[in-house]
Amino acid sequence: MVTGRGRSLAELINEGERSFSFEFFPPKDEAGEEQLWNAIRALEPYRPTFVSVTYGAGGSTRDKTVAITGRIAAETDLLPVAHLTCVGHTRDEVAGILDAYAAQGVAHVMALRGDPAEGPRAEWTPTPGGLDYAIDVVRLARERGDFRIGVAAFPEGHPGAESIEADADVLVAKAKAGAEFAVTQMFFRAADYFGLVDRVRARGVDIPILPGIMPILNLAAIRRQSELIGAEVPDEIVERVTAAGPDPADIRAEGIAVAAELCQELLDGGAPGLHFYTLNRSKATLEIFAKLNVTV
Repeated sequence: MVTGRGRSLAELINEGERSFSFEFFPPKDEAGEEQLWNAIRALEPYRPTFVSVTYGAGGSTRDKTVAITGRIAAETDLLPVAHLTCVGHTRDEVAGILDAYAAQGVAHVMALRGDPAEGPRAEWTPTPGGLDYAIDVVRLARERGDFRIGVAAFPEGHPGAESIEADADVLVAKAKAGAEFAVTQMFFRAADYFGLVDRVRARGVDIPILPGIMPILNLAAIRRQSELIGAEVPDEIVERVTAAGPDPADIRAEGIAVAAELCQELLDGGAPGLHFYTLNRSKATLEIFAKLNVTV
């Protein structure tokens, strides 16, 4: 069980040659719960730096997120990082969630603003008595307990940011407020990731920024999600994956190959590791590991 504040993920990441981490989401039913734990058990032997558990849009999975994160802390050797958003919650409610994490031995949190229930493109409406931005969650976590704190980063800029430069300013401000590492949303060009790192480093901040990886298993689905979060699926990748069809299995295989190539380019370019959006399945991640020669 994780107890106390422990080492920061910056320390854990910097101590290893490279960091691998996995993201899961709270399942909706018993079948989903079984699938989640099958994925966790399949990936656990790879000794990830951490695993994270997401928070639904509008704060819709609060109780499940807390429960699953606590169970990972209690029943596995994995280091859990709990997502925490301020959307739909008062300041006191966010403080209570932090207290619940601390009571379960969870010392690491991802401090996020979160998406409105209507989705990431919906207009942001602050909750009365609540917090407005991720930086407010960072500050509250610092005040409330002995937490190690991560935040989100956006290689192509947050959809609501005025520019990628302004978006880099926001990430730097979160780091100066107490965030010790960042994980990016998904992207498909290594240049976008390295551009973000360069912008942050130019501002004098050196926190680890882990690239978030989402393999293309279904082209239409990934394009819809990318449009929602402000990420672009480059034309050359669309053409390459489409050309592998029409068999869905061939499209999926090409998507895995594209993701593995991106991962290798990131690692070769100096990224401190990789963070995989697993969708509560282990197969795609394990296939990418095979292409990268990552073994247990």
